[in-house]
Amino acid sequence: MKKLNILFLIFFTFCINAQIVSGTVFSKEDHKPIPYVKIGVEKEKIGAISDEKGNFSIDLSGSDTAHKVRIEVPGYENYSESVQNFSKQNYQKIFLNEKVRSIQEVKIAPKKVVDKNWGVNTKTKHVMYSVNPQFRKEDFLGETALEFNASKRSKIKNINLNIASYKSDKPVVMRYSIYSEKNGFPNKNILEEEITVQLTEDMIKDGVFSLDVNHYNIWVQGKFFIGIQFLKEFEGKINISAALFRTGFLRKFYGDWEKITLAAPAINIDVKVDKKGKNVKDETVVSDENLTDLIPDLSKYNMEKENSIYGKNSSAGKVLKLKNADLYYEIYGEGEPLILLHGNSGSIQEFYQQIPELSKYYKVIAVDTRGQGKSTDTSKTDFTYKIFADDVESLIDELGLKKVNIVGWSDGGNTGLEFALKYPDHVKKLVTIGANVFPEGVDSRLLNNMKTQLQVLQAENNPAKFNEIRLLKIMLKEPNITKNSLNKIQNPVFVIAGENDVIKKQHTEFIAKQIPNSEFKIYKNGTHFIPFENPEELNPDILEFLRK
Repeated sequence: MKKLNILFLIFFTFCINAQIVSGTVFSKEDHKPIPYVKIGVEKEKIGAISDEKGNFSIDLSGSDTAHKVRIEVPGYENYSESVQNFSKQNYQKIFLNEKVRSIQEVKIAPKKVVDKNWGVNTKTKHVMYSVNPQFRKEDFLGETALEFNASKRSKIKNINLNIASYKSDKPVVMRYSIYSEKNGFPNKNILEEEITVQLTEDMIKDGVFSLDVNHYNIWVQGKFFIGIQFLKEFEGKINISAALFRTGFLRKFYGDWEKITLAAPAINIDVKVDKKGKNVKDETVVSDENLTDLIPDLSKYNMEKENSIYGKNSSAGKVLKLKNADLYYEIYGEGEPLILLHGNSGSIQEFYQQIPELSKYYKVIAVDTRGQGKSTDTSKTDFTYKIFADDVESLIDELGLKKVNIVGWSDGGNTGLEFALKYPDHVKKLVTIGANVFPEGVDSRLLNNMKTQLQVLQAENNPAKFNEIRLLKIMLKEPNITKNSLNKIQNPVFVIAGENDVIKKQHTEFIAKQIPNSEFKIYKNGTHFIPFENPEELNPDILEFLRK
């Protein structure tokens, strides 16, 4: 009996220290499980891959609690959470938001392209990378990559992998990734969607597995890396040919990439090169890596807002029926009315960190702009900020209000400025966060990205994407508020932006300078997402301004 107690104590101690966390990864859009998602800890070499049903299990017992758990799969926004918080709940349901595809549309005449093959072409059976799950399981789920450099804009047609031998009891599941370069190492995965294959022996022709990726429309320029990773264990072994004295790159999960200078995997690609295109040194290439400087990782805030009650509180929510639109809004608190207007493609939920604090002192009226959140729009016309301002006026009339305060973030700030111009008698004070008065006030990298997204959506010609097209078009075409118009705004306005905002600093300064009765603040190290990132500073600033 004593031995049994000792065994039980050992088992109990192991269970406590193991910190094994299990869960399932789902798509936020359709609540379907996402297979083969990569779950690991940043800067560490441990991790797991979800199975076909999105299920995973990961042991975090040896991880630094200050590090972050990262969950990534192409086509979805990344998720991150501290190891400490992630470990608190054994079974996790993780919901990932689908990314908006932003495939770069490049049109070139057939006579202006030339076919090339780049990379390692050896088919040797003497120098090889061996993939054997039974030999070293801790290394099996690692990733290997090869560097490429395109001096001119090029489209990848095929990714070829030279395989010296193949033996497996089942199809071998593998993933391809394409990374940008930073400091000589792979950096961000630039793919907009998953490229996963189930490799069987009959797919290998003359020692080569050739994957046709032409339809993915992958354009590259400058340095980039192609990586391969095996996602599911199998009985057997695969040997990939390798070239001596070529540099390859290896990493285990989210551990640091390491250079392997002895040999490189036989990965080569067939490309179409735009021979009339400019060399890398002659032009700036707009890429996802550029955008990461503008848009931080929002996964934490997106998860938190989804878990809040705001935007789906039936006890606080009401609907105002308008011509061609139903306007959803929620009311919290008592006192002087304060209207909250969210940004493009957002909802009431964006203010999940502002509503609890502001509603202690004001009657907060949070609105889903038409065609966004739970508000609908059945019209077939383009959106304008003037239409959004008219909707706010209709809501004020419905509630029997005379003067209101307005806090508008991004597109909501644009609407607030249009409202102050058209309905000045109904405005007491206005706060704008990351607003602009003409499209050129937005960072050109983001504008170019939005233009590309719009081209892709228009080319798809999918009626289901009509609303998405309208939301892009309004940012590219509006607002168009002149200097003279800003001079006419007599209401007190608090103009706010981040030091690293997508709105150009000089543009924010211009807005504040032209409004006669304005205050101005740039948040140090802030981005376009101050209400998410810095509520502990923003909320008191808003309250102080409104109380003056």
